Amino acid sequence: MKFGIDRLLAEPALRAPLNGKRVALLAHPASVTENLTHCLDALAECGDIKLAAAFGPQHGLRGDKQDNMVESPDFHDPVLGIPVFSLYGQVRKPTDAMMETFDVILVDLQDLGCRIYTFVTTLRYVLEAAATHNKEVWVLDRPNPIGRPIEGLTLRKGWESFVGAGALPMRHGLTLGELGAWFIASFELDVAYRVIGMEGWQPGAAPGFGWPLGERSWVNPSPNAPNLWMARAYPGTVMLEGTTLSEGRGTTRPLELFGAPDIDAKAVMAEMHALAPHWLSGCRLRDCWFEPTFHKHVGKLCNGVQIHTDYPRYNNDAFKPWRVQALAFKAVRRLHPDYPLWRDFAYEYEQDKLAIDVINGGPLLREWVDDADAAPQDLDALAVPDEQYWAEARQAYLRY
Repeated sequence: MKFGIDRLLAEPALRAPLNGKRVALLAHPASVTENLTHCLDALAECGDIKLAAAFGPQHGLRGDKQDNMVESPDFHDPVLGIPVFSLYGQVRKPTDAMMETFDVILVDLQDLGCRIYTFVTTLRYVLEAAATHNKEVWVLDRPNPIGRPIEGLTLRKGWESFVGAGALPMRHGLTLGELGAWFIASFELDVAYRVIGMEGWQPGAAPGFGWPLGERSWVNPSPNAPNLWMARAYPGTVMLEGTTLSEGRGTTRPLELFGAPDIDAKAVMAEMHALAPHWLSGCRLRDCWFEPTFHKHVGKLCNGVQIHTDYPRYNNDAFKPWRVQALAFKAVRRLHPDYPLWRDFAYEYEQDKLAIDVINGGPLLREWVDDADAAPQDLDALAVPDEQYWAEARQAYLRY
């Protein structure tokens, strides 16, 4: 199969509209060609493309920032002689001065298929700025590595944030190119928009179910996204960022596990199986021990649970990562009613809201966890209508 960047490089006719225009690129470490050349370098070698600027999202153009919520500075590329602007530094929205450096911006970002992944919001901000400044936006499309499944609550009005760009469920099932079209329609943006689509992407095909396993190498789109198994778990495990439980940052399997020094992992697993065994389809849970080298519980031995999705084979339709992690929170709360589960800190520039609520686009998930009388079917009653609505609403934007 071919990604958007590979088609743009291979097909001169696709590049022809860029002739004579100043071109910018928004990219990150996973923005590579089929032969693993970074797309900034590959585009620079095209004699018919005039690169004028580059932009980096969270973690930077080259992925320089390891930990979460660490800003990157602007700099000048010493090889290409162009400015590189950070959209996760002093600003998150492109400034007027930044927008004046180009005519067309190419967006080549590997997404993880989850609403909270900040590259989604960065795309919205770029589209809005482009509409204001009469610039063109081209998305060089890439796979949604977790395919088409839908899961989670829709972000509620008034809960928009840098990790909540719009009324999407946690697992939305769109590619970045498709999301761009949805943003344009949803926010009524008047912007010149083009998607350089993929060829041969089959989101329902085994064994990758979204990611072309055996055809393309995985490159971390952010430092703690080391593999496809993390991506599959992420729509659930990302919620751990709003808790006092470690999500495994500072270990070799971040966002595939959770734990803390003061929990009994086997007891949590037993409670999860007792409460909602049907929510655990498509995965196996294993108790483990780990000691984070940075981030939460650094240097402390944690008892935890790792979520395995690869045995005997991955079941894309059965695995429900958002429900699995919600069930884990419920189990901890039932075992330890007074456990200080929710982390109270400024999360992604939101000062006055609990992080877990910012992540979920509202308080409903947290309220379900904390309600001693709420059962799994009560969370389903909240989420299933949202999931069914989105399954219909997104149809107009599907390209593959």
